[in-house]
Amino acid sequence: MKQKSGKYLVFPTIIWLSFFFIIPLLIVIAVSFASRTPYGQVIFNFQLGNYARFLEPLYLRIFIDTIFVAVVTTVLTFVMGYPLAYTIAKLPKKWQQPGLILVMAPFWINFLIRSYAWVIILRTQGVLNTILLKLGLIQQPLALLYNDAAVLLGMVYALLPFMVLPIYVAIEQLDTRLLEAASDLGAKPFTAFRKITLPLTMPGVAAGSILVFISSLGMFVVPDVMGGAKSALVGNLIQNQFLSARDWPFGSALSIILAILSLVLIILYYKVLQAKEGGASDAQKLA
Repeated sequence: MKQKSGKYLVFPTIIWLSFFFIIPLLIVIAVSFASRTPYGQVIFNFQLGNYARFLEPLYLRIFIDTIFVAVVTTVLTFVMGYPLAYTIAKLPKKWQQPGLILVMAPFWINFLIRSYAWVIILRTQGVLNTILLKLGLIQQPLALLYNDAAVLLGMVYALLPFMVLPIYVAIEQLDTRLLEAASDLGAKPFTAFRKITLPLTMPGVAAGSILVFISSLGMFVVPDVMGGAKSALVGNLIQNQFLSARDWPFGSALSIILAILSLVLIILYYKVLQAKEGGASDAQKLA
């Protein structure tokens, strides 16, 4: 009886997801196969022109640039996030929670406000250029804003916590007895890290990489605010199709393509994770 009553507890979640996720997603899919009038009115006549339009060189170039920026952002967040997560995990218990709070503190401020804060810091007459000029380190303001480097800076800053938290969890769950055994067998700290810590925390690295990469693919606030007109990614393209060009069918098609790519990455992540878990269980059985 308790099991039957427990099933009813999921109904509110199912209703919520149906109204605010599944139904809107089905509407976007339907619109992606539609066409539009010169004035932007959607006409529901099934056709694949919106998906074929994505294959044009201009949009493929934007997609390739988006993939490149997402990969670089993921790599940079890993290089910066792993040492930070490792340091927090190795702190005394009473200091770990404050360390995690500091990592999550940026989420307490609206993301758009944080992006404009970087504009104030990096613009020609901003805080950083003013300090450098006052110190005599530069003779004229540096072009720190509205370029690809500024976009990468903003995206790494925004997405770094998504890399740190999964890696921290993986390091926290690591069996320290393995490191002690490696030390007893004469392994140096770097060797133990390379052969034990890093491989065993790869599920956390993979989870963080998926979160950062997928978030980077759809990011449009940072490229719009910190990249200006010089930075066009898929997220900005989708935004422009809905708000400026009033081409909802093409914007919907781009959204579906992006969603499919994200879904494929998530499936691949779980396949790799299951394969690693299966290999670990087989090794334990042999042992």
